[in-house]
Amino acid sequence: MLAASAFAQQAIDTARSTIAVHVGKAGLLSPAGHEHWVIAPISSGTIREAPPSVEFTIDTAAMRVKPDPRIDAKTQAQIQKDMEEMTLETAKYPRIEFHSTRIDPAGEGEWRVAGELTLHGVTRPVTISVKRSGGAYAAHTVLKQTDFGIKPIRVGGGMIRVKNEVEIEFEIYTRPS
Repeated sequence: MLAASAFAQQAIDTARSTIAVHVGKAGLLSPAGHEHWVIAPISSGTIREAPPSVEFTIDTAAMRVKPDPRIDAKTQAQIQKDMEEMTLETAKYPRIEFHSTRIDPAGEGEWRVAGELTLHGVTRPVTISVKRSGGAYAAHTVLKQTDFGIKPIRVGGGMIRVKNEVEIEFEIYTRPS
């Protein structure tokens, strides 16, 4: 897909590839809230050279809040449960899916990848700048939860809430042939 190689299609290396979501906090009493990272392992996917395309799937039940030594185990478990039951609704929406609709070169080792992201039962167009870095395709982007029908968690009448914008960082590797 993105880099010239002898292979028309390569599987994504799900063991080495990473997607991490930074969930921030907002509100008047936000210092009392918790920011955290969520690890979203890719369950399957492919990168294709011709025509250029990329697609992948994430099983929402496999997503985990990264342990934070500053947060006690009970609070950590509650954050995980809230993410699964209130935010992602993993029983109702078991997968997150992305497939590209267009890939354009944007410089040496860089591309603009346009595609459709299905999250929480909502499919929306997204465009991401991707760069080849250290053998991986890497990017950073920001998405709004409300664009996908997700209502960010609020407590204390909104005095502490999860930010609507979440930051997503990824490094995607292909499997060696």
